[in-house]
Amino acid sequence: MRTPFVRPELVPTLDELHRLRQVANGTAAPDLVIRGGRVLSVHTGELLDRDVVLSGRHIAAVTPFGRFDAQQVIDARGLVIAPTFVDAHLHIEYTMLPPGELARLVVPKGTTAVLADPNCIANVLGARGMDWAGQTEGPLRIFQQVTPATPAFPEVERGGAVVENAEVLRRLGLSEAVTLGESNPFDLGRESTNRYREALLAGRRITGHTARLRGEPLWSYLASGVSDDHNAVTVDEVLERVRLGAMLTVMAGSMNDNTETVFSDLDALRPAFSHICFCADDKHVEDLADQGHIDHHVRQAIRLGVEPPTAYRMASLNPALYYRIDHLIGSVAPSRLADLQLIGDLPDVRPELVVVGGKVVSEGGRPHFANNDPIPDWTRDTIHLHPALSAASFAVRAGSGGSWVQSMEMYDGYFKRAFHAELHAEEGVLVADPARDIAKIAVVDRHHASQTLSVGFVRGFGLARGALAASTNCTNQNIVVVGVDDHEIFRAVREVQALGGGYVVADGDEITAAVPLPIAGIISDKPWETVYDELKEANRAAAGLGCAIGSPFMILAFVGLAGVPDLGLTELGLIDTASQQFIPVVLDVSGTTAACRCPSHAHAIHHLMDPATATPGLARSAS
Repeated sequence: MRTPFVRPELVPTLDELHRLRQVANGTAAPDLVIRGGRVLSVHTGELLDRDVVLSGRHIAAVTPFGRFDAQQVIDARGLVIAPTFVDAHLHIEYTMLPPGELARLVVPKGTTAVLADPNCIANVLGARGMDWAGQTEGPLRIFQQVTPATPAFPEVERGGAVVENAEVLRRLGLSEAVTLGESNPFDLGRESTNRYREALLAGRRITGHTARLRGEPLWSYLASGVSDDHNAVTVDEVLERVRLGAMLTVMAGSMNDNTETVFSDLDALRPAFSHICFCADDKHVEDLADQGHIDHHVRQAIRLGVEPPTAYRMASLNPALYYRIDHLIGSVAPSRLADLQLIGDLPDVRPELVVVGGKVVSEGGRPHFANNDPIPDWTRDTIHLHPALSAASFAVRAGSGGSWVQSMEMYDGYFKRAFHAELHAEEGVLVADPARDIAKIAVVDRHHASQTLSVGFVRGFGLARGALAASTNCTNQNIVVVGVDDHEIFRAVREVQALGGGYVVADGDEITAAVPLPIAGIISDKPWETVYDELKEANRAAAGLGCAIGSPFMILAFVGLAGVPDLGLTELGLIDTASQQFIPVVLDVSGTTAACRCPSHAHAIHHLMDPATATPGLARSAS
């Protein structure tokens, strides 16, 4: 039986609703009055001199000053009372924190609700992992975006756990489900189409991942009922999607921050303001702590010229309305949950007080609560490598006709531009070329202890030496490693195993930094402050190898993603994402022509490395 209503336990009970009405008409005493502040009405964009009157966990009334009294009063003079923020699309696992620790970090910043797709932990621990990642005793409301397919790309990756399609459909009817999670825009099959239909029948939105597609592929994706997108970067991309009825979810994560480009032309964008909200998507603990969460989006939007009430609405009411939970959260209004933040300076977006469910949970940027969520034993010990794995496992043999390889260049975060390059071979094995920033990239099965792995080549990390490895690999959460030497690559992979999962920096025979992630191999079991320090040190160690990427382990996790053009890499091989077909790494060379898969030669990288345009010797010497 389908349950069309999301989180009915958050709606007032009969007794609560009855008392709300009595408090609002003055026949029952409020539990709390927040007095003397200016209420931000995100419905109208006004700042109103009002008291906010609470009964239990809900708002009973918003009244002129002094209308009601209560034993507990919060003095809000000089402060703005605003709704707390909603992250409209997040993978909690990529924060590196369990939900309770994430709450300790982001609730004091004003975020008290997240729409979370647990596709990472689903690929390791299956359905029960999704359940564990979807709840916390902390004051963070988690609305689940039901992961649509595990593994996400079953034709081209094996991954770890399997969540059957029937279980996905069942979960769409659960009250904690608010959307169907993001899906593969290149999958036109009937099974995925049926999931879209079931989501529509269940009254759920469908979260999109358009991969910046245009024309027919985009139209086909939205024709399925997909109703939002967090990949649009330019104003034109935003307007195209909004005109087609999709909510635009502006992403600012560890890999890219789209706020600058999205809000670059406010005159053009203004008609779409009511159809814009915010998400972090994939954001590490370091960036959440230093930069902020949804508060960062709001600050950026205001700095770029958006009026503060509009920016706050984008972070609260807009997502609540669109995802059909505005009866629960998103505004300072009667019958809504009393999830409020008191702010001294609207453009600065730094809450002095945060209230969740009628209780003060944070003051002065510090939480008033601890993380007491249990970590089950079954979430640990998930890294299983074949004992015969060795440095030789990562060898790529040169082709008999030449040494040209299909490679990928990272840009705009996790997007990958296909190109091909000529590589040198030593004793028949192709080697990386750090002078041209071409490194080896490998994905290794860590779920089944098999010898299954694949190796490709990537440009963009800037490694002069060493290797970086991680057990957070989108989407199948295998081990991914990038490096310039097979022995260092192998050393880093084995250290990930020794940690029980995590991030590793290898320099020669030395491990110079490590971040243990023992929960499913993707989440830490330590306080966020400790994880912050460990990650900062790992990023510094990576920079010491020449890595120029600000968030190398997050980028590393997405190099292989088969749902983002042009190429992907899973443990089974290199993939052309448009066709979802395997392609060779070592190219068939006939004369001076390589069988290139590049969709366009418009980028400078091809002038350096394409045999059809490069002068003799240029491909070998270009930097």
